[in-house]
Amino acid sequence: MTNEHVLTELQDRVFTIRMNRLDKKNALTTAMYEGITAALLKAEADPEVRVILLAGSADCFTSGNDLADFLQNPPKGEDSAVARFMRTLATAKKPVVAAVGGFAVGVGTTLLLHCDLVYAGDKTRFHLPFVNIGICPEFASTYILPRLMGHQKAAELCLLAEPFDAATALEAGLVNAVLPNEQVEAKARESALKLAAQPPNALRTSKALLKRWREDLVVDAIRIEADKFIPMLGMPEAREAMGAFMQKRKPDFSRFS
Repeated sequence: MTNEHVLTELQDRVFTIRMNRLDKKNALTTAMYEGITAALLKAEADPEVRVILLAGSADCFTSGNDLADFLQNPPKGEDSAVARFMRTLATAKKPVVAAVGGFAVGVGTTLLLHCDLVYAGDKTRFHLPFVNIGICPEFASTYILPRLMGHQKAAELCLLAEPFDAATALEAGLVNAVLPNEQVEAKARESALKLAAQPPNALRTSKALLKRWREDLVVDAIRIEADKFIPMLGMPEAREAMGAFMQKRKPDFSRFS
């Protein structure tokens, strides 16, 4: 156990990192980012670990950032908890498999772009709500998404910023397969076990080669997005959007130009 909201388990050479804050729909706090990063680094350093499995519950992967915590502890640079998490996952050498059920909102969707295999439940709802709350997308999503699905589809998901279902995620190439929600983690673990049985050096080398052509560009994209994202958190549009969210009212952007 890394902390009460991030649980870890090593079984059959598969290291599971589980988000465990179900009363808040696994909304991510600074402490959770730190816990997940520590767990990733532990898995990378442990020779007994062949594969990393990211999971929440069948009903919720993660609803994204805990807004109250995020506003109290906004990222302020490359040494922030969020930035360290992003770099650690984006540069992980061992295969990462994700089991996604229920909600995958904001970073809950963008982090999947840095996993190697992703399995989603048929009831999963994905959402890239960044523009809705007056900020820009993050985690190199503005670099990866257009290359994954084309500019128009990426623009639809990012600019209209509407929730989308698992079938759309599959068609767009975000996930490998869609299954009944209660079967997702079992399928993800089955694939993780198959990966764990592969020759470990061949597995790591093949992953490195698959990501070789984009790794430096992804790290650059994370930084470039952060250079826009961090100042936007304090701008009037974001203050209006987040204030409206906290007050459970519709935001009014009519005065902005």
